Amino acid sequence: MFTSRGVLVLGVLLLSAIGGRSESFPCKLRDASHGKVCVCTADYCDYLENPVLTDENEWYLISSSKQGLRFSTTSDKFGTGKKVTVQDYVEQASEAANETIVSRLLDDVVASAFTLQSRESSITRSVTLRLDRTKTHQKMVGFGGSYTGSVTYLVDNFKKSELGDHLYKSYYAEQGLGFNLMRVPIGGCDFDLEPWSYAQEEGNTLLSDMDELDERDVARMGQIKRLIEVSGVKNLLVKGTAWSAPPWMKTNNRWTGFGRLKKQYYQIWADYHLRWLKLMKDNGIPIWAISTGNEPLNGIFFMFFVKFMSMGWTPQTQAVFLNDYLGPAIRNSEFKDIILFGNDDQRFTFPTWFKMMNRTRPNSIDYLDGLAVHWYWDEIFGSSFIEQTTEYAPDKILIVSESCIGDKPWQAAAPLLGSWERAEKYARDYLLNLKLGFHGWIDWNICLDEGGGPNYVDNYVDAPVIVNTTTFEEFYKQPMFYAMGHFSKLVPEGSVRIDAVPSNVNLDSVAFQRPDKKIAAVLFNSGRADLDITLVDSVRGEFVVNVPAKSIHTLLYS
Repeated sequence: MFTSRGVLVLGVLLLSAIGGRSESFPCKLRDASHGKVCVCTADYCDYLENPVLTDENEWYLISSSKQGLRFSTTSDKFGTGKKVTVQDYVEQASEAANETIVSRLLDDVVASAFTLQSRESSITRSVTLRLDRTKTHQKMVGFGGSYTGSVTYLVDNFKKSELGDHLYKSYYAEQGLGFNLMRVPIGGCDFDLEPWSYAQEEGNTLLSDMDELDERDVARMGQIKRLIEVSGVKNLLVKGTAWSAPPWMKTNNRWTGFGRLKKQYYQIWADYHLRWLKLMKDNGIPIWAISTGNEPLNGIFFMFFVKFMSMGWTPQTQAVFLNDYLGPAIRNSEFKDIILFGNDDQRFTFPTWFKMMNRTRPNSIDYLDGLAVHWYWDEIFGSSFIEQTTEYAPDKILIVSESCIGDKPWQAAAPLLGSWERAEKYARDYLLNLKLGFHGWIDWNICLDEGGGPNYVDNYVDAPVIVNTTTFEEFYKQPMFYAMGHFSKLVPEGSVRIDAVPSNVNLDSVAFQRPDKKIAAVLFNSGRADLDITLVDSVRGEFVVNVPAKSIHTLLYS
């Protein structure tokens, strides 16, 4: 699968020397089939301690690049008048390779003069980025990933528990990505080894088995408790979503296909959610939010393509269920303050879905605190769907509640190990949705195997972390992992987005003022040329930094 190199990221090796303030562990970089990955074992994994600024004029930059930087760091100060250059990763060559390089040097120099790539790499473009902390937008809820049955299975098979600890810390610890959100299925989902739910026994309207955790949830909840313990995550916000009711409650008596909830079971299904909330609370995992159900159109229009657990809703039937059953059940219970999300489906359903709900039951969406969208068709259905939604239903929490790559016919339905292009897709979509006013983002599986599973329907996709299931002794952090981290690591819950306006298209950026009043900004250079960025802050002043082609950065300053 890999050509092993065991090299370390240049520049990250010097982390503890830069500023001398924190101990960090560099990425063990390895060449993979589509780029570079960082290797974690039970004995070693890369981490980056959060910066501590000691001077009000100091700035601190975390950098990753296609070439091979992974959370490399650079720091300097405002107002020095000099340009600071972020050096890109340079592969360390062996002596034999050096001799080859020398022998070919003249030929390469001559040839490079006539190649587009080399000409572009010698070009440096420029942009001015103006940050205005007086112009504020949405307050962030956070970032996270999903803990599915597939994740539970993989972690349960790790040869050493320390490897699981590294997975948890990599995502949820401060020295990792600083995640604080998590999505868990209520029962089973498409990334399980089999479909399942509570109350599977025919006619179990008393939900008599919901006083105790199912054995699959025993394993999952145990792992999540360990995640909380070892990562030190301070305020884990868990969102639950049901894929399907038990087949006997549905019109087709199946896990999937064209099937809806039978009307006589609407109250039972609302009670099912309440019982699940109590079950999680009693077992030490309080739930922050639930949604009205995963991808409701799968059981109405897309049953010919979707072979996994699903249950169909129309806007009309969901309005009745929410307004007459689920909403009152939640608001009149001990869980009255839980966050209720609507839709949990694709962007193309917005805002029509909610308008049709309100036509069926006026003001039914008043029960909803938030709206959840899956990113899978964002590149086809534009920003106007979200803009119209925020006009129609302002003051709702907006989150992306599921994202992964490999679901489309034109995409490889498998991990592409080391793919920088897939990391760039993440970066672009994060930037777009954050600028549209989204308050949070929850990615799909936090890890998968080399084939993009396992699951019971061969529904294979990519993930930010891939587990080596030949040995179960190591996992690989992909470029997607670091792309997500550039948004989550230094943007904690409660951060407020501020204006960040680049002077041209050479840079894409988003910026936030954190609860501690520091500024965090993400800088994305997707071009094939190096970029001089002149950053101008409305309070602090300006500085100039040169960043490599195909790179993404997170900036922090006071």
